[in-house]
Amino acid sequence: ASMGTTSASILDSVSYAVVVMDTQGLVRQINQRAGEFFKNRGRDFRSCVGKPAERILPLAAPLALEAMKTREFRTGQTRYVDRGKELFYEITPLLDGNDFKGAVICLQRPERFEELATKLDSYRNLLNQFQVIFDSSSEGIWLADGQGMIISINQASEKLNGVRAEDVLGKHVTTIVDKGYTDQSVTMEVLDHKRPVSLIQYIEPTGRQLLVTGTPAFDDNDEVSFVVVNERDITDLNALKASLEMAMREKRKAQDELEGLQILASKNNDFVAESKAMRQSFRTAIKLSRLATPTILILGESGVGKGMLAKFIHKQSKRRGESFLSLNCAALPESLVEAELFGYEPGAFTGAREEGRVGLMELAGDGTLFLDEIGELSLPIQAKLLKCLDEREFFPLGGSKPTPLTCSVVTATNRNLQTLMRKRRFRKDLFFRLNTFTIHIPPLRERIEDIFELSNQFLQRYNERYDKKAFFTSESLERLQNYPFPGNVRELDSIIKEGVVLSESPNLDVYLARALNKKSSECADTERVSLSEALDEVEHRMLVKARTVCSNTREMASMLGISQSSVVRKLAKHGMSA
Repeated sequence: ASMGTTSASILDSVSYAVVVMDTQGLVRQINQRAGEFFKNRGRDFRSCVGKPAERILPLAAPLALEAMKTREFRTGQTRYVDRGKELFYEITPLLDGNDFKGAVICLQRPERFEELATKLDSYRNLLNQFQVIFDSSSEGIWLADGQGMIISINQASEKLNGVRAEDVLGKHVTTIVDKGYTDQSVTMEVLDHKRPVSLIQYIEPTGRQLLVTGTPAFDDNDEVSFVVVNERDITDLNALKASLEMAMREKRKAQDELEGLQILASKNNDFVAESKAMRQSFRTAIKLSRLATPTILILGESGVGKGMLAKFIHKQSKRRGESFLSLNCAALPESLVEAELFGYEPGAFTGAREEGRVGLMELAGDGTLFLDEIGELSLPIQAKLLKCLDEREFFPLGGSKPTPLTCSVVTATNRNLQTLMRKRRFRKDLFFRLNTFTIHIPPLRERIEDIFELSNQFLQRYNERYDKKAFFTSESLERLQNYPFPGNVRELDSIIKEGVVLSESPNLDVYLARALNKKSSECADTERVSLSEALDEVEHRMLVKARTVCSNTREMASMLGISQSSVVRKLAKHGMSA
C-alpha cells in the first residue's frame, strides 16, 4: 500500500497528464494533472477509473488497444507518438518485469513543447540565423497571418516603403493602402484567391516601383495561415530597360543608315546617288521597303528612273524572292488595261479567251506590281483601283467571287496629279490613297553631281557590250553637266550609247560636242512657249535653287522675297515637297 501511495505521488508530481489503462482498455489510474484537465471539461476523473479509456481519450485509446495486439509493443520494443486537436500524446507499454500489464498514455499541451524548445541552444541558434537572414535580405519581406494582420517586416522593406516596423506591426494590411503607402495590397489578393499573386506596386512615399509576390502557407484544413510577401525594387531596372530600348532603337536606326550607305556605295547597284537630293530619295526608298508598305507612289519626270527605283524597292523588301511585274498604264487602251490588271472570266466580253485570263494583280502573288504612268488611267479604272487598294481584293471581269490582293503596289507618274485633280482628270480619293508614302526623284538637271558617275557607268556598260574602248575627257564632262537633259537619265544613256556605237574615234569628245549642240538647237527651235509657261519655268528653277540651299520654307520665303504661304502654295503647284 505504501508503494502504491508512492507511485501515485510520483504520477501526481509530473507535469504530464497520465492515464493508465489495462489490457482490456479500462482506465486503472489517472494522475492529478489529467484529473484537472478532464475536470475543466466537466468530468469527474474519479468516475473514469474502471471505465473504458476510449470515453475520455477517443483518439489515443483506440490506438493503444491496437498497439497492444502487436508483439513489438507488448515486449517494449516500440511506442507511439501523435497529436490530437489540442494535445500531443505518447503511448508506451506498461511492463511489470517481463509481464505485460497494459499501456500508459502521456498527454501534454503544444505550448509546453514550445516552451522547452526555446530553452534549447539549437533552437536559439536557428532563430538567430533566421532573424539575420530576414533582416539582411536585400529584398523586402512582409509576413501576415491568415486574417491579414502584419506579423513581421524586415529592414529592407522599411526602406523600400518608407515606413517603420513599429508603425505597421499588429495592424491590418489594408491600413498601408488607406494611408497612401501603396496603391494596392498583394496580401489581400492572396487571401481572396488562395494562390500566389504577383503585381507591380508604386510606393508613393519613396517613389519606387516594386515587383511584389505574395505566397500563401496553408494549415491542415487548407486554409491560409500565413502570407509571405517578397518585394523587389525594379525602379532602376525599368530605367535601365528604357535606356536599353532607346539604345536598341538608335542601333537599329544606325544599322539602317549604314546599310543604306552600303547599298548606295555598292558597285552592284544600278542607281547612282552622289547628289544630296538623290541620296535622300534612296534613303526614303530603303526605309519604305523595310516597312513593307502596301502602296508607294514614285514621282518624277520622264526618264529619271522610276521603274528602276521600283525594282530596287522590290529587291530590298521581304518580297525579293517573289515576282516583280509591271504595267505601263499609258501603253494600252482602257479596256485592255482593266483586263490586264484584274483578269477576266471565260466569255466576259467579246473577243475574250475561252479559258479566261489571270490578271497581273493575281499573278504578282506576294510580290510587287509596278503601275507606271498611273496618271493616264481613266476615271472608271481609277475607281476600281481605289476600291481594290482599300479592300485588298478585286473582282476579275465577269467574275462573281473576289480575289484577295496580296502583292505590294508601287505606282509612278511624271504628271502633276494635283493639277489633274483640279482638272477633274484624277480622283482626289485615289490621290490621297496613293500619296501616303511618296518618293520624289529629282530630274538630272538638279543632280549634276550624278552626271559624272552615270556617264562612266553607261560608258563601261556599252564598251563591254559592243567590245569598244571609247572614252571622253573632262571637257566632255563639263559639256554634259551644263546640258539641261530634258530627257533626264534616259537621254544621257542614249547619248553615251550612240557615241560608243557611232563615233569613228575612241575619244568621244568631238562626237559628244556635236550631239549636244544639235540637241540644244533642236530644243531652241521647238521651244515655243507662252509667257505664262516661261514664267512657270523660271519660277520652278528658282524654287529648286532655293530648296537646295535652304532648310525650310521660312528660309526659302526670305531668300525669294515672298511670304511663306506663297512658297508652300508654289511648291505644291510644281509638285515639289516642302
